[in-house]
Amino acid sequence: MSIDINLLGKGLKYLGFLVLLFIASPITLTIGFKALKKFDNTPKEFLSYIILIVAGVLMIFTIYFAFKTFKILLKAIFNN
Repeated sequence: MSIDINLLGKGLKYLGFLVLLFIASPITLTIGFKALKKFDNTPKEFLSYIILIVAGVLMIFTIYFAFKTFKILLKAIFNN
């Protein structure tokens, strides 16, 4: 059983980006909820909803990207 070094390198790059997504997603969600609380009944309230929508999409992408990253890493380590 050998390890595919090129695929492992790609997986580790994806893993580094995934760590950044794991940090950015909850922070964006928190900023959105705080903006919603601060801009209550003001014309800037739509901005908080936009931030919340972006945070939701970012969290869904993070989950998808996590599965994709771990699939690549498993394929690199446990080569068929």
